[in-house]
Amino acid sequence: MATEQGPLDHEFTAVLEKDGAFATFLTVPGSAELLGTRRAVKVSGTIEGQSFDATLMPSGNGPHWLPVRAAICQQIGKSQAGEQVRVRLTQRHT
Repeated sequence: MATEQGPLDHEFTAVLEKDGAFATFLTVPGSAELLGTRRAVKVSGTIEGQSFDATLMPSGNGPHWLPVRAAICQQIGKSQAGEQVRVRLTQRHT
């Protein structure tokens, strides 16, 4: 469990989702346990090898949501709901 700023090494596969809250996002499995909180947490990592910085948003029912920017979707060639992506969280900033 990483409850402070510092390096992370958490890899997972998730599907892109679309809903009213964010244009495109994915659910980070086990994030509340990994991060030790259900609050918003700033992180860095990669999606399909493309670097990103984002704020994991609490979903209200356990795991966090990771908003995926349109530029990342374009870089990885995936933007449709249901498409699988490989994610690696490498750094926690808050």
